[in-house]
Amino acid sequence: MTEQPPIRSSALRGAVDLSSLGKGPKNDAPGSSQPGSIRVDADEASFEELMLGTREVPALVVVWSASHPETEAAVRNAVTAAERLQGRLRVVAVDADAQPRLAQAFQVQQLPFTLGVIAAQPVPLSPGVIPVDQLLPALEQLLEVAAQNGVTGRVVAGEGEQEPEPEPLSPEHQAAYDAIEAGDYGAAAAAYEAALKKNPKDADAAAGLAQVSLMQRTEGADLASARDDAASRPDDIDAQLLVADLDVLGGHVEDAFSRLVDLVRRTADEDREKVRTRLVELFEVVGAQDERVVKARRALMSALF
Repeated sequence: MTEQPPIRSSALRGAVDLSSLGKGPKNDAPGSSQPGSIRVDADEASFEELMLGTREVPALVVVWSASHPETEAAVRNAVTAAERLQGRLRVVAVDADAQPRLAQAFQVQQLPFTLGVIAAQPVPLSPGVIPVDQLLPALEQLLEVAAQNGVTGRVVAGEGEQEPEPEPLSPEHQAAYDAIEAGDYGAAAAAYEAALKKNPKDADAAAGLAQVSLMQRTEGADLASARDDAASRPDDIDAQLLVADLDVLGGHVEDAFSRLVDLVRRTADEDREKVRTRLVELFEVVGAQDERVVKARRALMSALF
């Protein structure tokens, strides 16, 4: 299987302790719950305390950039997901522009960047802006690992503050979420298609459909074999498309885009359209506002015209 594997307790073994990244004051002995809002904007002074707090309540750290406002969508999606999970995790937002040392400490290569943190240990998640419906299953797995490690606290509303009511999913999105959780990508795709039929402007459904379609196409594929096939058959469209899919799934987004843009230049007619269509689908997976997508769209237009 080439898709992201379930998060397990072993993901924490050998991980770097993130509590040393900041220099803020340490927590007193934490209780079973922590007051405050679900979203916290971190700086160097508060970061150590926030990471120590993950010994009681897991966190999602989202590194975004105020100079690229579209990246804050990753924070908003994380907060929405955390609210639906009723405070079982906290969202720690880090503005890379205002806190460059924290961003450097995470060795951030692209924005937005999201990872889970349990007991100050990082658990990798997918890059880019992750739609809420795709984020929730990963967070459920994260919470399972947290529970296995005894991290089961919750964020509780502070004085005078009310916890927000979780926004219910539409029937189509709920069906897609349930199908993804069960590993039934065909059913998830059908549910997202139903959502788009109901509302063609449903951006979350469009992104979800692109992602589960990618999972379907790559299910059971072997990366090493796919790379060998693509290298030995550079003009085989399907072989090149499969490697591009696997590269996006593995986070090698720019490699995938470059491969397909070059393929567009070398093909014509139906083959060119097939490659162009797949590239546009992968743009949807990564996110229209991602800088790599913006750059690749320009390259695609140049290759086409």
